[in-house]
Amino acid sequence: MAVKSTYISKLFIRIVLLAPSLGCFPSLGAAEGQLRRTAATDTSWQLGPFERVEEKNPILLPLANSQFFCPLAEKIVHWEAKDVFNPAAVVRNNKVYLIYRAEDHVGPKFGTKRFGLAFSDDGVNFQRLSQPVFYPDHDAAEHWEQGGGVEDPRIVEDEMGRYVMTYTAYDGLVARLMVATSFDLHSWHKHGPAFRYTLEGKYLDLWSKSGSIVSRRSGEHFVAEKINGSYWMYWGDSNIYLARSSDLLNWEIIEQDHKPRAVLEPRAGLFDSELVEPGPQAMLSDAGILLLYNGKNAAQGGDVQLQAGTYTAAQVLFSSSNPSQLLQRSATYFLKPETSYEKEGQVPQVCFIEGLVNFKGVWRLYYGAADSTVATAIFRE
Repeated sequence: MAVKSTYISKLFIRIVLLAPSLGCFPSLGAAEGQLRRTAATDTSWQLGPFERVEEKNPILLPLANSQFFCPLAEKIVHWEAKDVFNPAAVVRNNKVYLIYRAEDHVGPKFGTKRFGLAFSDDGVNFQRLSQPVFYPDHDAAEHWEQGGGVEDPRIVEDEMGRYVMTYTAYDGLVARLMVATSFDLHSWHKHGPAFRYTLEGKYLDLWSKSGSIVSRRSGEHFVAEKINGSYWMYWGDSNIYLARSSDLLNWEIIEQDHKPRAVLEPRAGLFDSELVEPGPQAMLSDAGILLLYNGKNAAQGGDVQLQAGTYTAAQVLFSSSNPSQLLQRSATYFLKPETSYEKEGQVPQVCFIEGLVNFKGVWRLYYGAADSTVATAIFRE
């Protein structure tokens, strides 16, 4: 990560001296004031710049002939014929693995969603399994997954080497943030809604998506890391909210005034004026907790240089001792739709980042392009 050591030391001292305890969250107003003073001049905490791998993009396309017997529909479907996009990424056995969202043409809500698995020796050229590895089935999650399917995974490891995946279950009406675990990326155990037991089920039917768990980088692996005795997760697809957990499976929403407390909000007049949504796993760095996020441009009151509805990618930094405390936020995006595969598709004008690895010394970012294909961009430190 491109951060100068002298700056890190000074920033770390400032954080330690100024960060309040987790029992008393600071106001967003104070944090935003700090951002206005620093965002224009300091970018050393950010990751990048990223460059598209143009000669290979898109790296995954829909496949018309992939067949799968759907246990709910009780028939064979072409499970990745319509669109493939929004992958999680991990490094395993010296390969990059992508768990990607795949859609067919069956169902009332833009097709049924399942997860495929692809792997690569170089991070660019991928082979994929012929069958999905994660899908709606007659299991404990059937109630929440039937009618729409599963969407938009993010994956970290725990200290035992187990993969912990947050994903969205969509029943055709409500999106719910869910948790599943695996030791091999092939066989998964579904644990149900992440917020199922928060305040006796208060948030069970809350529209919730996009769980980015705070992790530390250990070689080519990202391992969930406790801060002040808890695991932490950024989530949401309007504002970004915060949750904590003791076991990575059951999560408690951080509240303010008896509702989820926003730690990052849209900004009027900018690229992220309509909504903000977490990207890949959040990462502990020397400067703080780095979160790469997605922003959507509003039709009115947004960035006039971008089309309404455009999704771009940006970065934000939170305190490593208080995950709710906003330290810095990028003044602009680092990735926006520029190519035909990003501008044209199921949802035009979309770069939606969701997978990030450091593989063989290269940062590799994987993203959904126009909700139709998978593309990649790289940063060499």
